[in-house]
Amino acid sequence: MLVIVAPGQGAQVPGFLSPWLELSGVPEQLAAWSEVTGLDLVRYGTEADADEIRDTAVAQPLLVSAGLVAASAILGTLTTPSPALPADRALVDAVAGHSVGEFTAAAVAGVLSPHDALALVAERGRGMADAAARTETGMTAVLGGVREEVLEAIADAGLTPANDNGSGQIVAAGTTGQLAAFAEAPPARARLRPLSVAGAFHTEHMAPAVERVRAAAAPLSPQDPTVRLLSNTDGAVVERGSEYLDRLVSQISSPVRWDSCTQTLADLGVTALIELTPAGTLTGLAKRALRGIELLAVKTPDDIDRATALIKEHAGVSAPAGADQEG
Repeated sequence: MLVIVAPGQGAQVPGFLSPWLELSGVPEQLAAWSEVTGLDLVRYGTEADADEIRDTAVAQPLLVSAGLVAASAILGTLTTPSPALPADRALVDAVAGHSVGEFTAAAVAGVLSPHDALALVAERGRGMADAAARTETGMTAVLGGVREEVLEAIADAGLTPANDNGSGQIVAAGTTGQLAAFAEAPPARARLRPLSVAGAFHTEHMAPAVERVRAAAAPLSPQDPTVRLLSNTDGAVVERGSEYLDRLVSQISSPVRWDSCTQTLADLGVTALIELTPAGTLTGLAKRALRGIELLAVKTPDDIDRATALIKEHAGVSAPAGADQEG
């Protein structure tokens, strides 16, 4: 059983789109999506420095466009049935995204068209950037420690566990003052790592962005997903496109439960995981939380052949009983 996952903000690095531009049709596709998002995606993905692509309004559409380029390149090579992949075998068994990666997942699963996903995520990026500018906020990764003690310390500091990534990693978010006080009295046996992000994402500080994105989402007509589609809200498999779109909007100001998504994948019996570009973060978490499965971080087109081989080997394999139940 195979899952495709899409990373969230912070995964981007300068120049990561450059090798993908060598694929036929990709420059033209990115040019079209640049019109949709109002950003020069090619320039940001090839020439811009780390500070430029750290900007929330830039990073989010850039990440989704990159993920969709990689997904199209991988899955497009498998549209013709072959002896290795019969016509009745699904190309993908499940899809999930971390934070903004949920927009990539929504497009891969057919809930939103790439055009709608990118138009909406561009509005999300602008809305979250504006919300972050209202108050000085940030995020700090808490690595290690006893989970219950870490969560208690985060709450005592007035912070929010904005990303619960599992594998001993929880991201605390709040005002810079709260984070400074937290750093002076960290949880026992835990290491703190301030993150290079522009605000306290997935907290109450993002509330102004929620209504802005909700208004932008109202005219859309989401379709029901064609594959199992996991939600960051609680790790559930969401069967209705309208519900998933509602969750995409509300997720802006609520914590990401990637730990719950990981548990759902384990319950489903996943045997292989492919992370879309710019890959590495989610495969790193899966290496610790989903031991024994095959992992592939798709970083450049050189990884396409390996990705298609994994799909042919693992996708469409029957899942265990109860796999369609929500986690």
